[in-house]
Amino acid sequence: MKRLLILMLVLAAVLPASAQNDDRKKLPQLGFHFSGIDFQTATDFREKSVAQVLRLGNWKSLNRLNPALTLSYTQGLNNNLDFMGRLTGSFLSYPFRDIPNDATNRFHIEADANVNVKLLPDNFAVVPYLQAGAGIGTTNNKLVSYIPLGAGLQFNLWNDAFLHLSTNYRVPVSRSANYSIFHSLGITFPVAQRKVVAPPPPPTPPPPPDRDGDGILDANDACPDEAGIAALNGCPDKDKDGIADKDDKCVDVPGLAKYQGCPIPDTDKDGINDENDKCPTVAGVARYEGCPIPDGDGDGINDEEDKCPAVPGVASNGGCPEIKEEVKQKVEYAAKNIFFNTGSAQLLKKSFKPLDEVVTILNENPTLLLDIEGHTDNTGKPEKNQALSEARANAVKAYLTSKGIDAGRLTAAGYGSDRPVADNKTTAGRAKNRRSELKLRSF
Repeated sequence: MKRLLILMLVLAAVLPASAQNDDRKKLPQLGFHFSGIDFQTATDFREKSVAQVLRLGNWKSLNRLNPALTLSYTQGLNNNLDFMGRLTGSFLSYPFRDIPNDATNRFHIEADANVNVKLLPDNFAVVPYLQAGAGIGTTNNKLVSYIPLGAGLQFNLWNDAFLHLSTNYRVPVSRSANYSIFHSLGITFPVAQRKVVAPPPPPTPPPPPDRDGDGILDANDACPDEAGIAALNGCPDKDKDGIADKDDKCVDVPGLAKYQGCPIPDTDKDGINDENDKCPTVAGVARYEGCPIPDGDGDGINDEEDKCPAVPGVASNGGCPEIKEEVKQKVEYAAKNIFFNTGSAQLLKKSFKPLDEVVTILNENPTLLLDIEGHTDNTGKPEKNQALSEARANAVKAYLTSKGIDAGRLTAAGYGSDRPVADNKTTAGRAKNRRSELKLRSF
């Protein structure tokens, strides 16, 4: 049911039942409705939360409804407001709040006056509306008064006849009245006819010979109904580009005859007109004469942002080829196996094999660069440690260049004891701090 109501509301928004008129005020109408009055569900809503009432589902039971018949009179106030008066009769046991409940069914009659606030005019197939008003009723000569608040749907049937489906929550005003829910389904029919206003007669055409009054006789005027200029045979030229509006596809913008009165086009909308654009169908920039910023290696990263414009790469590495994790691990392993004579920058022979592996990696990856770092512990004077770390980093660089690696791809730097990775207070920590580091990069 919920999905059906949602579908009807959507259709109401997009499917007008007839052409839109300026005046859609509803004609006076009489209606007949089948109604139901539910006191139990109204009591449930007061004693329980809305979620509990909906979950229990007792509100769906038809046994809770006291059947009633309703007559209505409806009159439009404007396109979005209707007055609706209703007279309802039913046999029921009215649960008065100020006296004990009498289980005997008696004839109950009530009347209410409401204003329907429509969310759409009447020419739509389905019109949701909100409803509020005031009402009074009597049972066994005892008066009750209440305020009905609710909502409804109006379905456009034919010739200003409508099907109404509505629900009201009735708030008591008098002491005897009780809370209730009032459901209604019915049809309303017009009791008057909509006045049809005849269109005004067409204006009398101006007499010849110069209908547009531009001083050019109609016999010589190529545009006899539009004031123009003699140079264009009586036709107007709104944008003053020398092309008559009737032949101008861009009447508000000066243009050229070869473009039918329009400016030089900019097909790709990049701000550079096609006559000056070397790539007229692809948006570009002025410094490349209307073409996009080039991507020489075709990796999707333009050359202005690509650190390796001649070699395809990835965005995460600045457009350079991605450095594989296994390559990084091999270089890190080699760095951990670089050894020197104590207090010296002389490489031990057992360092050659790991460094030769680094040579192989650099030869296989000609775009990679390598940073060589030397580090010491804090034993001794800082200036000596700094000099030793620089000498050791340069010794590694010298070995790699001796194996054919371009020195421009290598940087060597010493940091002395400034960047420890462990605690210099322990032997194990100082051993870790006396190290070489090799760091691959692409730029």
